[in-house]
Amino acid sequence: MIFEASRPKALNQLNKFVDNNLGEYSKLRNFDFGPEKRTNISCLSPYITHGIITEQEVILKALSKFSFSKNEKFIQEVLWRIYWKGWLELRPNVWADYLVELNQIRNDFQNNQNYLNAIEGKTNIDCFNEWVKELKENNYLHNHTRMWFASIWIFTLELPWQLGAEFFMKHLYDGDAASNTLGWRWVAGVQTQGKHYLATEWNIKKFTNNRFKNIKLNENATPKVSGKSYQIIKQDFNNPQKIENRNLLIFENNLSFEITDFKENNFKKIYLISNKNENRAIKLSEKLVKFKSHLIEDQEKRLKNKSIDCQIIDISELTNIENYYSLYPNVGENLDFLNSSNLKIDFLYRNLDQLAWQYCNKGFFNFKNYIPKIISSFN
Repeated sequence: MIFEASRPKALNQLNKFVDNNLGEYSKLRNFDFGPEKRTNISCLSPYITHGIITEQEVILKALSKFSFSKNEKFIQEVLWRIYWKGWLELRPNVWADYLVELNQIRNDFQNNQNYLNAIEGKTNIDCFNEWVKELKENNYLHNHTRMWFASIWIFTLELPWQLGAEFFMKHLYDGDAASNTLGWRWVAGVQTQGKHYLATEWNIKKFTNNRFKNIKLNENATPKVSGKSYQIIKQDFNNPQKIENRNLLIFENNLSFEITDFKENNFKKIYLISNKNENRAIKLSEKLVKFKSHLIEDQEKRLKNKSIDCQIIDISELTNIENYYSLYPNVGENLDFLNSSNLKIDFLYRNLDQLAWQYCNKGFFNFKNYIPKIISSFN
């Protein structure tokens, strides 16, 4: 699997999937045929996560091929990430508490042999070891496999979910604070209290076309328990009525300014913000750091081709930015840096997020009811 760091490559991948494979998506999406056989899924998440292409672009392209009823499952999967982000935006302390817990657990497990075996793919579970190798080589895993992986990590290997979430964030090209953290919490049983996800041998065999044998798992584990509950914190996601002629900051989640809601606004200069490992709580793999850097460079090239004044700077260079705007970086490492550095800034929010996040106060099944309304706003 190769993810090339450019918007033209992302658009090519989108067009190829919609033209050739979208029709079979609902039927085949849960199958993991291996890293060389990924045509049954879109493999667009690394690009969507970084804003190289948008959820809106993907959904509209899909709807140009098939009706909503035939596309419903695919559209739901595209919007899951927006749901997770909205859910976390309303409960940002979940992310803050996760990092505190992770820091404590990391120290306790740094020399734990079971943990070291897991991250090196040296367990007695062959499929898990293969997935560790695949994650490190391709920086990607099938969504169904991520669920199996997390379940095995938590319930069979009996390792803390916080360390598993960190391991994914270190390597996944599409890793983001919301989808990753909340996904691991869900598998463990602490996201929806008392409901966990248990991987089973028959399920793995069926959906990998019997690629793996002798999968001995703990299939009777009980959900993990958390004593914490999180209330919704009211947030203001409104944009200024008039956007003035200021400098604009763009972080790694919005790397296609030319298709944003703000593309017609005049900004003095655009600064593309690079955040390498020095300022991250979770240190990324070298390949992931390079992937993000290449995506930022691709955005710089496209902006300069449009004669837009722009520059790549490191996040540590941000000092006095009170009269700047920023495309909102979402709850996560970049927002953490701004807050910890006490940098005051006016955020600009995507129209899609402003609309969708108001429906993220409950579970996804409630959110699902509003998908037709969300999509109707695209036109």
